[in-house]
Amino acid sequence: MTAGNTARSRVGRRSLGPRVAWGLGWTLLALLTLALGAVLWLRATSGAQVSGALTLPGLRGPVTVTRDRWGVPHIRAQASDEDALFALGFVHWQDRAWQMEFQRRVAQGRLSEVLGAAALEQDRFLRTWGFQRAALSALPALAPRTRRLVSAYTAGVNAAMARGQVAPEFRVLGFTPARWTDVDSLSWSKLMAYDLGGNMDEEVLGSRIVKRLGAAGLGAVMTPYPAGAPTILSADELGRERPLPAPTSTPTTVRPAPSRPTAALPDSALRGLQAHLDAARSLGLERVPGKGSNDWVIAGSRTASGRPILADDPHLALTSPMLWYLADLQGPGLRAIGASIPGLPGIVIGRNDRVAWGVTNVNPDVQDLYIEPPGAPLVQRTETIRVKGAPDVQLTVQESAHGPIVSGAGAADVGPRVALKWTALQGGDTTMDAFLDINYAQNWGQFTQALSRYVAPSQNFVYADVDGNTGYYAPGRVPIRRGWDGALPVPGDGSREWAGFIPFAQLPHTLNPPDGLVVTANNKVVPDSSPLSLGNERNWAEPYRAQRITELLEARPRGLSVADVRRVQLDTTSLVWRDFREVMLATRPDGEASRAALERLRGWDGNQTVDSVPSTLFEAWLMTLQTLAQDELGTPSAMNSLSVLNQLRGEGALCRNRGAGVTSCADQLSSSLRRAVDDLGTRLGSDPAGWTYGRLHRVASTHRAFGKVPALAWLFNHSAPTPGGTNTVNVARPEVGTFRQTHGASYRQIVDLSDPDASLYVGSLGQGGNPLGSHVADQQRLWVAGDYLPMSTKPADWGRSTVLTLRPGR
Repeated sequence: MTAGNTARSRVGRRSLGPRVAWGLGWTLLALLTLALGAVLWLRATSGAQVSGALTLPGLRGPVTVTRDRWGVPHIRAQASDEDALFALGFVHWQDRAWQMEFQRRVAQGRLSEVLGAAALEQDRFLRTWGFQRAALSALPALAPRTRRLVSAYTAGVNAAMARGQVAPEFRVLGFTPARWTDVDSLSWSKLMAYDLGGNMDEEVLGSRIVKRLGAAGLGAVMTPYPAGAPTILSADELGRERPLPAPTSTPTTVRPAPSRPTAALPDSALRGLQAHLDAARSLGLERVPGKGSNDWVIAGSRTASGRPILADDPHLALTSPMLWYLADLQGPGLRAIGASIPGLPGIVIGRNDRVAWGVTNVNPDVQDLYIEPPGAPLVQRTETIRVKGAPDVQLTVQESAHGPIVSGAGAADVGPRVALKWTALQGGDTTMDAFLDINYAQNWGQFTQALSRYVAPSQNFVYADVDGNTGYYAPGRVPIRRGWDGALPVPGDGSREWAGFIPFAQLPHTLNPPDGLVVTANNKVVPDSSPLSLGNERNWAEPYRAQRITELLEARPRGLSVADVRRVQLDTTSLVWRDFREVMLATRPDGEASRAALERLRGWDGNQTVDSVPSTLFEAWLMTLQTLAQDELGTPSAMNSLSVLNQLRGEGALCRNRGAGVTSCADQLSSSLRRAVDDLGTRLGSDPAGWTYGRLHRVASTHRAFGKVPALAWLFNHSAPTPGGTNTVNVARPEVGTFRQTHGASYRQIVDLSDPDASLYVGSLGQGGNPLGSHVADQQRLWVAGDYLPMSTKPADWGRSTVLTLRPGR
C-alpha cells in the first residue's frame, strides 16, 4: 500500500490525529485529574468477556470465539456466514472500540465534538472533501450478499456496544458513542483511499516548483522514475492471460504528453490547498517515503516444496493500537484468515483454504486539481460543526462539476476556485464487494471477477493458489487522460477532462509468468514500451526495495523456502548507501569530527542494525542532504534520495546555497556532513562510538488522541529500538527531526501454499486496544525481532486459549 517518493512540503505541520493530544486545550487541573484517575478508570474497563457464554439477538445459530495465546479470535459459525461476520464485529468492538470510534469520527469530520476547537481545521478539511457523503453514496451500489454481511457485522458491533463495555478513551473524553451503522463500515475505506491514492500533494508542490524554478525544476526536485529500473511486469508478462472478454471500449494506447502549467496558482490558492494537506498530515494521512508496501509471489518452479509462496508487508503508520487485527473466520461457506481492520467486515489481506493474496499500493494518478474559470456554476451547502466547549461553527462547502472546492474555507474567499476530481469521491464505489468476494474466491477466475468490482485505492494484488497458479492484478478506476498527464493543475474549462477509465481487462495483470516471480514494492508497474499509462512518472516509489527483493530472490533461482522468504522480508541492507557510497566518501571533511565520520562509513557494508554507528551517520547525513531545495523553494521540503543523488553527481544547481556560502556540490557535501555530525553530537554526546542507531531510531507506535498528553502518553504509547532505514526492504525511514520510525511494516505475512496452516503472520503491536490489557503490545517484541505467529486454523497451533460461545436469543 504506497510509498510516496517525491519531495513533500512540511509547511505548517500540525500534530492532531496521531499527535492530537497536546493541542486539546485542557487546563493543567484537568490534566492532573486525568493523571490521578487514569489507572482507576482503566482498571474498571480493562476486561472484555472472552470466555463463558452470551445470548445475543441477531444470530441465527451458535458461534464459538476461541482466542489463542496472542488474543487472535478463531471464529466458528455453524448456521451462516453472516453469523461469522456478526462475531467479527462483536470482537472488533470488544478489543478496538476507541479505534473504530475515532476512525468513523475522522470520516464524518466530527472530531471537534469530543476533542474541542483544536480539531476544527481537521473537521473543515474532512467535511469539505466529503468522505462521509462518498461512503453514503457507495452503500446502495453494493451487491446483496455484501449488504447482508455488512449488516450482520453492524449487528455484532452494536451487540458488543450494548453490553456496556466502555473504552478508556470514552471515559477520559466524557462521551458515549452512538450505535454503529452500515455506512460506518464503508467510511474508513474512503480515508484509506486518501492515504494511499492520488497526487494532490504532488500537484501542489509541482506548482510551487514551477513558480520558483520554472518547468525544468520539476525534474530536479521531483525526479521521474529512472530508465532501466525494475518494473512490476515486463512487456512479455503484461496481459499474458486475459480471464475476462476483451473490452468493447476504445483501448488506451497512447501515453499522455507531459503536463505543462497552463495557469499559475496564486499564493492564496496554494495556501488554501496546503492547509488541507496539513490537516490531513496531522491525522496521520500523509504520503511519506517509506510508507508503502512489499509483496511478492514465487511459483512452485522456484520453491523447495514445488508449491507457491506468497509474502506481503504493508508499510503504513505505526499507531497504538495497531491498524490491523488478526482474525480467523469460518462459516458454512467462508474460510478466511489474515489481517482485518476494525470497522471493516472480512479479511483484507490473507488466505482461505485455496487462495492467498497480498496487496501493495499501485499509486496511479487518480486525482486532478481544476482551476475553475470565473462564473463556473457551483453548488453550495452548509455544514454545522459542533465543538466541545464552544459554539457551533458553520462551514460553507462549494462544489463544481469536477468536485469540491479545496482552495479555501468557504464562499467568502477570494481568488481562483480550485476543485478536486477524485475517483474515490464518485458514486458507485463497490470496493467492499471486491474485498468480501476475495474472501470466498476459490481460483483465479473468481479472484479476478471479485477484483472487477474494485474501485479505490488501486492495489497491486499478488495471487497464489493450492493448485500452483500465481498471478498479479492492479485493479481500480484509473482515469484516461488524452494529451496531458495530470502532473499539474489544469483549467476547468472543459479542455482537460477524463475520457473514462481504463477498462478492467486492460489493467496490468498476468497469470503464471514464465520466470515464476512477481515482485512489487510501489515501483513502476509497466515498462516504457507499454502504451498503458497509470499516471505521471513521478508517482512511483524509488526502485531500491524492488531491486533488493529481486536481487535476493534471484540469487537462489531454485529451492526457495519459507525461511528464505522470511530473511528477505526482514532484510535491512541499504541499496541507497550502495548508490551514495562513492560520492559521499569523496567528501572533503570539514574538521576532525567529519573526518572520523567518513572513516567509520568507509568500511560499512550498508546493513542498518540497531547497534550500527555508520547507520546513524548515514541517515543523519542523508536527512540533511534532502533539504537541498529548501532555499530555492522557500519552504521546508524533503527531496527523495534519487533527486539528491542526481544533483550531487551532476553538479546540480540545487547544491548551491550562496546565502550559506555553499557554491558547489563539493561544498554542500562538506557542509551537510559537518551539520549532521554536529547534530548527532548534540543529541548523543561527544563520543561517536556511542552513536549506535538504536539510541535514536526507535519505533513510535503513538496513540491517536493521547500520544502527546504527558499525563497519559506513557500509558498509551509504545516504543522500541528498530533496525532498517530509508528504502530498506524492512523499511524504517527515520522521521525528519526526530529519527523515530513512525511508518513501517504494519503487518507481515508469509503464506506457504504447500501447507497453508504452516503459514506465518504478525502485527506491529498487539490485538488489544486497552493499555492495561494483556494483548496490547505482546506482538511488538516478535515484530522487532523478526518472529511470527502461526497463521493456522488448527487448534493445536493456538497455544493456551479461551472460548466464548455466542448463542442466538431475543
